[in-house]
Amino acid sequence: MSMYITGDTHGLHDIDKIVNKKFGNKKLSKKDYMVICGDAGIVWDGKNFDSHVQDWWNERPWTTLYVDGNHENHYLLNHLPTEEWNGGKVHRISDSIIHLCRGQVFEIDGKKTFTMGGADSVDKHLRIEGRSWWKEELPSQKEYDEALDNLEKHNHKVDYIFTHCAPSTYLDSINPYYTVDHLNKFLGVVEESTEYYRWYCGHYHIDKTIGPLRVLYENVVKLY
Repeated sequence: MSMYITGDTHGLHDIDKIVNKKFGNKKLSKKDYMVICGDAGIVWDGKNFDSHVQDWWNERPWTTLYVDGNHENHYLLNHLPTEEWNGGKVHRISDSIIHLCRGQVFEIDGKKTFTMGGADSVDKHLRIEGRSWWKEELPSQKEYDEALDNLEKHNHKVDYIFTHCAPSTYLDSINPYYTVDHLNKFLGVVEESTEYYRWYCGHYHIDKTIGPLRVLYENVVKLY
């Protein structure tokens, strides 16, 4: 089994990084995983766009996992049936596409992974609420509480952390002009209180490594 991880894909807009890697030649199977760190755009209009995007991912040889970013249809995502998978809550888009819900701890191939999607859209003033922007892009207090409860159950010790945005601890190193919001602060608390090996996020459209944090966009990284 193998796991790869990358940054935002925005539907099929930013999939060249995956196509160019020619993963089809690596003899991967549905037991292998490709993780998207938010802004997957796999659930967007509930119609033809989604069918086209989901068909593309379903045809890949691996199983696709993703945390949600800010540019997702959170209304549709939140109304999907929730089920348990590898110890945490998920939305199963299809047999080959799984949305990893916020504040969960999963045990995948013997590795524990904490997930926390969401981010603030800096361009929301250019978007239309309910059509291209949803206020649920940022977690609710219930989701924050559930995240802390789940980390407590695992003694605040995991192998990996997958998020869309970064903890406040590293935001200045990514770009000092970014404003720290409540989610960044929460992730900063998680970063300080949790023992982990690597943290992966997307959102910032750059590729940069800062200590144990790896910000992804164009790069596709093999975890194991």
